[in-house]
Amino acid sequence: MANWFSSNYSGAVFKFYSLPHLSALGILALLYIWLFTWRKGFRGSAKSDQRMRYILASVLILQELSLNAWRLVNHTWSPATSLPLHLCGVSVVLSAIMLVNRNYLLFEINYFWGLGGAIQALLTPDIGIYGFPHYRYFQFFVSHGTIIMAVLYMTFVHGYRPELKSVWKVFGITNIYLVVIAVFNWVVGGNYLFICHKPINGSIIDFLGPWPWYVLSLEGVGLVSFLIYYLPWLIRDRLVAPEELATETHRLPQIKP
Repeated sequence: MANWFSSNYSGAVFKFYSLPHLSALGILALLYIWLFTWRKGFRGSAKSDQRMRYILASVLILQELSLNAWRLVNHTWSPATSLPLHLCGVSVVLSAIMLVNRNYLLFEINYFWGLGGAIQALLTPDIGIYGFPHYRYFQFFVSHGTIIMAVLYMTFVHGYRPELKSVWKVFGITNIYLVVIAVFNWVVGGNYLFICHKPINGSIIDFLGPWPWYVLSLEGVGLVSFLIYYLPWLIRDRLVAPEELATETHRLPQIKP
């Protein structure tokens, strides 16, 4: 048990697309399919809807608290590295709030920050040596998997969706957040959003030029990724008849009491 929760893990090292990796992805995929299948059940009962939203929000917050507890126990917690200030970390907090108050602006942010970041993280996990059955293995997949679950829940059950203007709105918010984090990094000596130097482990940033120019390249990559994640909705809107789309826009399913 001590080794399972220790930072000095001596068990199996995590490997991309190994059986533990594929198993985690498979379980999450089944959960997303289940959510889509049962969306009308949640939509048909305000009590069931609220219960599910609160469960997902609780999972997000509890796993984040557990991660900080793990870092404290192993003496690795630091304000320069341990706060939820990377985009996925912020999405954990914002997703929990979104699920509780059903705020549409938070959905827009989480759709592009959380959904985009979490999918990339699940496909190329950055959890170092911590393979199955270490605590960090479970925490990582629960964290990122639940971010996606939160966005899909608001989409499947509550009918939320991004608009084209959402792309530019969230892109603007991202740049404001980047400035705030740059100041915070300077104060605490951190590297949140990787704007002070490249990650120690290899990443796509390695192909974007030297500092500080790769930060500008990241801006372009971010905007392109936002547009890619909006693309399915753009295609759908082109396929739906204009008169049907006109009556559908911003019309959300009614949750029955």
